[in-house]
Amino acid sequence: MSTDPSSASPDVCETPSSPAAACCGGAEGGAGCALAAFKRSSGPRPTVTVAEETTFPAPPSVAEETTFPAPPSPAPAVPAQPDPPAPVPAGSPSAGPAASGLVPAGPGSAAPGGRVQWLVAESVWWGGRLRTGVALRVAPNGLVKPVPAELAPGGEDTRRFAGTLLPGLVDAHVHSALVDLGTVRAGGIAEVWDLGGVPARVAELAEQAREAGSALPRVRYAGPFLIAPGGYPSDRAWAPAGSWREIVTVADAGAAVAEASAAGATLIKVTAHAGGPQLELPVLSAVVAAAHASELPVVVHAEGPGTVAAACSAGADVLAHTPWTERIDDSLLQACAQRMRWISTLDIHGWGRPDDPDREVAVDNLRRFIGAGGTVRYGTDLGNGPLPAGINVREIRLLQSAGLTPDGVLTAMTESGSSTVSWLPGGLDPDPERFADALATARVLDADSRLHSS
Repeated sequence: MSTDPSSASPDVCETPSSPAAACCGGAEGGAGCALAAFKRSSGPRPTVTVAEETTFPAPPSVAEETTFPAPPSPAPAVPAQPDPPAPVPAGSPSAGPAASGLVPAGPGSAAPGGRVQWLVAESVWWGGRLRTGVALRVAPNGLVKPVPAELAPGGEDTRRFAGTLLPGLVDAHVHSALVDLGTVRAGGIAEVWDLGGVPARVAELAEQAREAGSALPRVRYAGPFLIAPGGYPSDRAWAPAGSWREIVTVADAGAAVAEASAAGATLIKVTAHAGGPQLELPVLSAVVAAAHASELPVVVHAEGPGTVAAACSAGADVLAHTPWTERIDDSLLQACAQRMRWISTLDIHGWGRPDDPDREVAVDNLRRFIGAGGTVRYGTDLGNGPLPAGINVREIRLLQSAGLTPDGVLTAMTESGSSTVSWLPGGLDPDPERFADALATARVLDADSRLHSS
């Protein structure tokens, strides 16, 4: 894929007095600037303060407790499970559910009545920092939230782990048609964003991922690339037929967004590639307006001179890649930092080879973007060359070189309202030198009534 290939955005995007003022959409940005649902699901969270850290939710009130289904009639006593043994080093032949202390609940042993599940570990990374004395409560709808560990009741509804639990790790730039998603999940990634593919095929994968016991990561997808006639990536051999949709007019833009949404897309992907035909700015702006009217964020592949400015001027929400073809000037970078997220994809430049000039430009742009308050999402463009199918240690280290702390990297890799959980059997190591390798040992748990291990 020829080098193809979060501080939160303000709720109300105010027009700056810089040359890039149009990037924010002005006073009429409306839903395009807020997109509250998107920010809740994928936006950055500020580092948790001490006050926030120590203010845990109060024990459930009677009213709150009764929102969950009532417990079933008493069942025969279940023998107590033994304490989990010490963590087994990653890669050990004995590493597995039994060796790790994980006692998975299969479909026949799920908590009856869909009652709340509880996950207890030695530590939990959640809300921006590493905590002890915290359990995870998993509601019947799968939503996970941390609560004081003493609230966990024990018994058959509680699973205990050595090590650290954290929100499911997300790769925000994947092309499912070009990778084995089962291998991606086995490599520690709990959720992916598919940013361009054949809609029916990606929707099928997303449905399979929701099935009980699926070996696939959860899939959030954008549907087809929206492109100008003959534009990128229709001219690339790696792009399967049906993975793009050509649009010409403002009316085409609205129809394309409606079709993608009807097919289950929760993101819209547009390309702006200086090496071929591009959407005219009014059409690109119409795509953004239609998407925002449907509360869908717009992700733009911006490659080449002027494409980042076009994406920002049109009001796009996310860049699919950290810009690498040019050094972004300070005024445009400030405008991007105020209202956009950038997906990292730093390792596509050289794939670990030293001194790649495109990677150097990208890391410099990202470092300045973060310094200006911009938000980054971890994403790899998986399928683009020899990238590891799972957690990419090189990508993590490049994010660190751009200025992210280990907590910042984890924030870039997780969602604020997660329904998946990742597990580090040996625990999270916050030392910057060891952090990436420790994180690469993560395994995926499904945080619902069908808990199972990878």
